[in-house]
Amino acid sequence: MIVRNYFCFFLIILLCFSCSKKEIEKSTINEVNLESQMIEAYQEGLKELKAGDVLFAAKKFNEAEILFPQSEYAPKSALMAAYSYYSQNYYGDAEAELVRFLRVYPNHKDIVYAEYLLGLCYYEQIVDEKKDLQSIIDAKKTFKSLISKYPDTEFATDAMFKINLIDEVLAAKEMYIGRYYVDRKKWISAINRFRVVVDDYDTTIYVEEAIHRLVEIYYTIGIESEAKKYANLLGYNYQSSEWVYQQACVGRSDTTNSIGISLKNDLHRLRAGQLIEQHWKALCDGDQGAWSELTRARHTW
Repeated sequence: MIVRNYFCFFLIILLCFSCSKKEIEKSTINEVNLESQMIEAYQEGLKELKAGDVLFAAKKFNEAEILFPQSEYAPKSALMAAYSYYSQNYYGDAEAELVRFLRVYPNHKDIVYAEYLLGLCYYEQIVDEKKDLQSIIDAKKTFKSLISKYPDTEFATDAMFKINLIDEVLAAKEMYIGRYYVDRKKWISAINRFRVVVDDYDTTIYVEEAIHRLVEIYYTIGIESEAKKYANLLGYNYQSSEWVYQQACVGRSDTTNSIGISLKNDLHRLRAGQLIEQHWKALCDGDQGAWSELTRARHTW
């Protein structure tokens, strides 16, 4: 009787161990299959990106992330989906991918690159001072956040240059509205706009004209003390400025300023492209062949 009980106990243990082993083997097989499917989807995404079909490429990168979210390829796939959209100016889709990346992978090693690329998505949608300011505000906010959190990175250095240009656009917006008020003789509103340029954007190319406009307005409304104060400020700090000697050069100044901003913008876009391509190369895991093919394809898009 006792022997039979021992035999039954041993048989039960043996069956439990056998079932457990099968479950482990089954789980391992499923995990391997998922990983191979994910890698296949990721490689297909790279292939489509090289071919120029960025929408399908982004779809495959998203598929790779969903297939095996625990893999190290998941955040990389999310970034590549965002870059796919960005590379052909689908900025809204790229923004959505990057905002999700920052929320889902807040501690990833490429987080600074994601923030920089998000800032670029906003930045590239800036048109001029006459259009909606939301993209300008979002770009400046994102770049300032990047600089405060990652001050010693090359992305932060470039973000500071971007903020300088954004300030030029914001100052241009204030000047544009200020001139509108001058034309309609709304002197107080015009003064407030020009004062913003002098106080908040004193490193931009518009500060000299803003001071000149304040001198004109204060003389016009009879507040000579303020007019003399700003006239002295203009003469002392900007002795070689055309605004010291001319009373109305808005047309010529606007042309010069637009050319200056255009040149700065070209340089900043070139710098941004270099940083993006450097990181893009890293995302290819050092595969020089894939990197070369992607780069050649990108220049033909």
